[in-house]
Amino acid sequence: MKNSAKNEHGLVEERSSRTGFSLSAFLSRRRKSKPDRLKPVLLALATIAALSASGAGAQQPQQASANPETALSDALSAACRQDSPAFANFLTADNAAAFRALPGAQRTAMMKRFVLLEEPGRVLLSAGGNAQKIVRCESPSFTTEMRIGETRVRDNLAYVPMEIPITGEDPQKITFGFVREGGNWKLLSVGLLLLDVPAMAKQWEQADLDASENTAIADLRSVALALDTYRRAYGKLPDTLEALGPAPPNGVSPEAASLIDSDLATGSKDGYTIRYSIKPMASSLPREEADKAETFSLASSPKEYGKTGRRSFFLDSSGILRGADKQGGVATSSDPRIGPS
Repeated sequence: MKNSAKNEHGLVEERSSRTGFSLSAFLSRRRKSKPDRLKPVLLALATIAALSASGAGAQQPQQASANPETALSDALSAACRQDSPAFANFLTADNAAAFRALPGAQRTAMMKRFVLLEEPGRVLLSAGGNAQKIVRCESPSFTTEMRIGETRVRDNLAYVPMEIPITGEDPQKITFGFVREGGNWKLLSVGLLLLDVPAMAKQWEQADLDASENTAIADLRSVALALDTYRRAYGKLPDTLEALGPAPPNGVSPEAASLIDSDLATGSKDGYTIRYSIKPMASSLPREEADKAETFSLASSPKEYGKTGRRSFFLDSSGILRGADKQGGVATSSDPRIGPS
């Protein structure tokens, strides 16, 4: 018995209740060190029902100009070289259009996942036993070998198994689904995952915004920590954030405390602008006591709303973070609290 759903990568995924295994990690997996760190992936075929759900069944039957094994070999070769125009040629029309519209970094990230390498590589094609096609992708750091198995064709659909040998482990196995479109074989699925590049693009965009906002929060907390450190060192808050910036060698002073980097010291970093203000205490207090009792507030807003972030943030001496989608405007102390203090 199987059930399907959209996973976090924007792909339609089917899971087998018998095995409990999932292939959703395949397109998000990166090679970080040695090839033998890769875990084996369940060998599975994309089902007719899953293919129909994508609209693949509407493709017109035509004589393909290349066989599915060659299409897979060429697609992997393009991914190895990180050649996005060539790789797009092996995607269905809708996916190809969405792929070409992605930012360059996202196109490259997708191709990296197909060959499990971070760097562009050199392609070597060879044949193994039983005329098995072998695609080797050699990068400066690592080499991936992909062995293409015997294809099964069902009308306009084809299923091409592939193995990646792993030292000391069983080979990693995956099956690619192809559909005939415009007389050529086009990549449709990876294992039980149906490629949906438009959905992936939306999720990647949101992931980028989330990452940018998280970085902005970390920057804000770094500045707040630097302000507290400065006050303990010099007995008061600095007049501007510039005083927290880098100092010359052996030249740390109240004017250059070397507590944050130069970008944060200008109040502009990671796509956000930081505004700093001081709330003075009652003038009746002695100057030294008034300086120590001063409080500060920091407000961080995206430079390009919708591109570098959506939410604006507010943090003051209390350490409580607040924020909201202000359409690029400045957050205040009345905005909702975010997370723990």
